[in-house]
Amino acid sequence: MSDPKSILFVTGTRADFGKLEPLAIAARDAGLNVSFFVTGMHMLSRYGLTKIEVHRLPGVTVYEYLNQRIGDPQDVILAKTVTGFSDFVRETKPDLVVIHGDRVEALACALVCATNYIRSAHIEGGEVSGTIDEIYRHCNSKLASHHFVSSDDAARRVMALGEDKSAIHVIGSPELDFHAGPSGVTIEDVKARYDIPFDDLGICVFHPVTSEADTMADQARDLFGALDASGRNFVVIAPNNDPGSAGIFDAINALPADRFRVLPSMRFAHFSELMKHAACMVGNSSAGVREAPFLGLPSLDIGSRQTDRAKAESVHFADANEADKIATFLRDAWGNRHPRDEGFGAGSAASRFTDILKSNVFWSSGLQKRFHDGG
Repeated sequence: MSDPKSILFVTGTRADFGKLEPLAIAARDAGLNVSFFVTGMHMLSRYGLTKIEVHRLPGVTVYEYLNQRIGDPQDVILAKTVTGFSDFVRETKPDLVVIHGDRVEALACALVCATNYIRSAHIEGGEVSGTIDEIYRHCNSKLASHHFVSSDDAARRVMALGEDKSAIHVIGSPELDFHAGPSGVTIEDVKARYDIPFDDLGICVFHPVTSEADTMADQARDLFGALDASGRNFVVIAPNNDPGSAGIFDAINALPADRFRVLPSMRFAHFSELMKHAACMVGNSSAGVREAPFLGLPSLDIGSRQTDRAKAESVHFADANEADKIATFLRDAWGNRHPRDEGFGAGSAASRFTDILKSNVFWSSGLQKRFHDGG
């Protein structure tokens, strides 16, 4: 009997780990050898040292790689990750590398896989969102040999990039698998663990937009000023480490502590439970346009980071300086739940993922890519 295939998942942030974890658990339970290459924000104490969350996953092997210092530009992070990951895969020789989305770490690892003819799978390609993230995402799709996308629209876009239809699989968004069931914790557990004193609260996650780094401080002051003026209570999750984050941190640090609970990160189970009990979500995280609609949580998408990504009726839109729109949303949408939206899947991505990995066709397909016209 041949040894089970080795699957290496690459994770650089708390967000992509939440999406990859259900897939990794399903692959592990299917008898595959699962490991994680942990890098990026996971390794930085300023962002909660979230590598700890990966280590908590039983039955997998975890490898750590520090690829940056605070303030490193993205091209330097890219170069460091290419060098480190290249050395790593030459030693470990994974059968499949799984990357997610649009982060610079994913781009680096996809590039290493393509240049070394290592089989790779891209999760949640084919989506549009504006900014540099979309460019990275489409690059990852071109570099990867297999595609696990969240919707039929995404599948069509990956085909439009010239990818082979037979290598594209619609499985939905993996993080919805977790949100679809009980989180395993109660809202009382969440409030106790993170010292959240509010019963009636909104969630805010506001990340920098790299192409707008020079204006992120102003955008953050406008947004958090509007939230403060509302008199509402908010749990604020710290932004990621992209250029422009310093200005966002400055605005967050000026918020009144009696109505804003600021956290560097949250465990995924606790974040899911908090979303299930929140009155609304505000910011520019993908959670506001994917997970919030799935949970029926009204959300306000701020600025350009998720441009054209959301279609659900529960998602509203405003720029950071549109104080009137923000105030109207907080007045009218606060606490008004919506029916579940399944535009990004129904919570069964992991089982679809492993069904495909069990197929001999998946493993026998060639790695020499061709452009497929007319997708």
